[in-house]
Amino acid sequence: MEDEIKRSRKIEKCSTSYSSEWSLWQLLDSLLPTGGFAHSFGLEAGIQARLVNDPEDLETFVIQILQNTGSLLLPFVHATTISPDIKTWHKLDKMLDAMLTNEVARKASTAQGSALMRVAAAMFTELPTLKAMRTESIGGHQATSFHHAPIFGLVCGLLGLSSDISQRAYLFITLRDVISAATRLNVIGPQGGAVLQHRVASKAETILKKWKDRDVDDACQTAPLIDVVQGCHGYLFSRMFCS
Repeated sequence: MEDEIKRSRKIEKCSTSYSSEWSLWQLLDSLLPTGGFAHSFGLEAGIQARLVNDPEDLETFVIQILQNTGSLLLPFVHATTISPDIKTWHKLDKMLDAMLTNEVARKASTAQGSALMRVAAAMFTELPTLKAMRTESIGGHQATSFHHAPIFGLVCGLLGLSSDISQRAYLFITLRDVISAATRLNVIGPQGGAVLQHRVASKAETILKKWKDRDVDDACQTAPLIDVVQGCHGYLFSRMFCS
């Protein structure tokens, strides 16, 4: 009898683990309709400002984007992953809204965050808390901006994913999306983009180790020029992306 209980618990644990992995892969799927591919992370403005002229410049730009993401946004992903509750989320959402002085980046963050929250609440029906949080935040008296980084950590935390995994995943989708934007802007070809993504992966891991598990009080910008350039996106005469 005791052996059967142990076997049952082992099967349940494995099933939960597999479920979490499938959920993670779906969160990282480029087909997930969160609007990430509508944004270039300032790359389009950087190209028109002549900061990015070739694949070599692109690699430098991508690394700086990852540095900014690691230093500014990973603390918010980490905080909501380890404490996935509505009080923590609302507090960090307001904090990040105040820290994002770049209007273009702020709008991009809220657009992707609200889309992720809507999709996740509809998709992960085994997490009724997520839908309840969204409903309360939309109809509540306190304004919620729905910034992307805290919501990503919140979803990962409710899914039972570790903070290490959620922070690495957040860097991955940033790397994926900016290289996708570079391909569509014809800075690099599809094969070259794949090669670049693989080459930068080791540097992304180094950035993760440098910035992971930090408190939100330590969040900061490390590449301010990228932030300034992205802020000019709204002034471009013609543009393909929203940011």
